Amino acid sequence: MNIKQTIKLAWKSLTARVGRTFLSMLGIIIGIAAVITLVSYSNGQMQAIMAVYESMGNNKFSFQATRWDVRDDDDTLFTSISNFCKRDLSDLIEGISPQLSFWGQVKYGSKDSNSFDYSDYDHYRPEVYMGSEQWSAVNNVTIKSGRDLSYLDVKDAHQVCVLGARAAKAFFDYANPVGATMTFDGVPFTVIGVYEYRIDEKVLDENTEHYKTLDNFILLPYTTARAIKASGSYSVDNWSNQFYVQCVSPQALNEAKSRLSNYLTSLVGDSKSESSYGYYDIYDNSQYVEQQMDTGKQQGVLLATIAAISLIVSGIGIMNIMLVTVTERTREIGIRKAIGAERRTIIFQFLIEACMICGIGGLLGIAASYPATWIYCKIQLGYIVQPDTQIMAVAAGVSVVLGIIFGLYPAVKASGLQPVEALRAD
Repeated sequence: MNIKQTIKLAWKSLTARVGRTFLSMLGIIIGIAAVITLVSYSNGQMQAIMAVYESMGNNKFSFQATRWDVRDDDDTLFTSISNFCKRDLSDLIEGISPQLSFWGQVKYGSKDSNSFDYSDYDHYRPEVYMGSEQWSAVNNVTIKSGRDLSYLDVKDAHQVCVLGARAAKAFFDYANPVGATMTFDGVPFTVIGVYEYRIDEKVLDENTEHYKTLDNFILLPYTTARAIKASGSYSVDNWSNQFYVQCVSPQALNEAKSRLSNYLTSLVGDSKSESSYGYYDIYDNSQYVEQQMDTGKQQGVLLATIAAISLIVSGIGIMNIMLVTVTERTREIGIRKAIGAERRTIIFQFLIEACMICGIGGLLGIAASYPATWIYCKIQLGYIVQPDTQIMAVAAGVSVVLGIIFGLYPAVKASGLQPVEALRAD
């Protein structure tokens, strides 16, 4: 069996019917391009989500604790937890900030947070947080203009606020808000600064646009809670003892959580046992990252499965074309067998033809996947994603395997023809 001669014969057979050969390849081209494009899109989407979590920090965690015997307006527990973290976890953490919530009315001029649209993330109502001077460091935000909260702002309960980038846009459009006065349930606060965007909104799509809320916030000193409550407002969260902690490194995260858990158990009891006289909860971004990764993997498998089905259908089409080719070349097969061609030679010839169809179709599909991935990801994600090289290598291998699988039956059928019967064919 002359392999070089067999390949030449296969190539001659394919080029003799260029139109039919191309139509046979078309399904493979589309299938391979679809697999690469959809998997690359899924990977690009996961990278965008991971970028969001990385912007929030990979070495921080948050926790909250409550005791049933502590009144809502009593900050004893709040102070105890804060002092413990600063004193006993100082070797593991570099920043800690409490966080209370405010859900009342925020106004500036004619802008009123009560009129904001909850169904549109571009015009969503800003979250109002109350934290310490370390809140921005813990939450990985930096000042764009003006200044951040200071120690004295917190210590002396200065009525000042810092706006997240999207909140600044919502209330002030493109004007400079520094120095303006906003009211929180009627209590005036002076804007002293604006934070940079944490999230690159270009990477968000309709499935991830809710991350826009990460820049849609306003920060007040947590000590001003009493001033707002004194005005008769009930919009300030009680002393729910929620904290955000920034560790010195990702490696210090587990140790800090372990020490803190032991302290909170002694402070509020174990919520899993009857000794509980309160509860606490500790959580970090890794829990959400794992959930998103699992969701992304499931989506990637689903998209790849859908595209793989098209490849199988294309392979069946190629098998059908090869069966037609065998029928058309029955006399040729008879002549070759009559002059001594072995059965394996006939099988190899038709397998080579099927593999060439699928292999060339696979290469063209890979070439087509580049513009397809660029365009599709640009539309869906807002930025260009490069096709995944690993999936391209797999796709190239799959295309050849398809040629072998779906070319084997026609090849075996061709090799089984009897020379006498084959020579009688027209």
